[in-house]
Amino acid sequence: MGRWSAVERSLRAEGARLIAGVDEVGRGPLAGPVFACAVIMPGGVRAIAGVADSKKLSAAERERLAQLIRTKALRVALGAASVREIAALNIYHATALAMRRAVSRLGARPDAVLVDGKPIRTLGIAHRAFVGGDSRIYTIACASIVAKVTRDRLMKALARRHPGYGWEANAGYGTPAHIAALRAAGLTAHHRVQFCRGVMGGERGV
Repeated sequence: MGRWSAVERSLRAEGARLIAGVDEVGRGPLAGPVFACAVIMPGGVRAIAGVADSKKLSAAERERLAQLIRTKALRVALGAASVREIAALNIYHATALAMRRAVSRLGARPDAVLVDGKPIRTLGIAHRAFVGGDSRIYTIACASIVAKVTRDRLMKALARRHPGYGWEANAGYGTPAHIAALRAAGLTAHHRVQFCRGVMGGERGV
């Protein structure tokens, strides 16, 4: 990508100055919170080369770009929903909560909010949604990168406290090694119990 999208250029032409791109990471893992990031990049400035859907970048590329994005952005804010909130609300509503928190922490009211995926009924914020937005919309891609880097760092920190599950490599996703560790050692307080039931073959408690 590495360029402003037609959508963003059109919004600027219509007078929108603060365009927030929003994306989430961590809807599918067996462990850890769901994260969201909201980013407002300065208009009239060349897009950062190499920015793309975070899933298509190497870890080193994501780290480098996340630092650049934070340096150049007008605003960057993060939101998360905990494992307990995911259990209480379900992952759909918890993701909306994380996104709402991210946007509310920008410290400025966006003129437009662009979100990856389908429209979110419970977001409570006027927004435009784009399926595949993290590979099509520059500000959403920026948010995708920062969210992914932040959550991966958290999961690596949690891996040091709970070794054996491979979170430093799998970020809490259900890899064979993670599932094998779950079956052998049981759940931690950071596991999403309802996500793990189908893979454990007989639960062990926290």
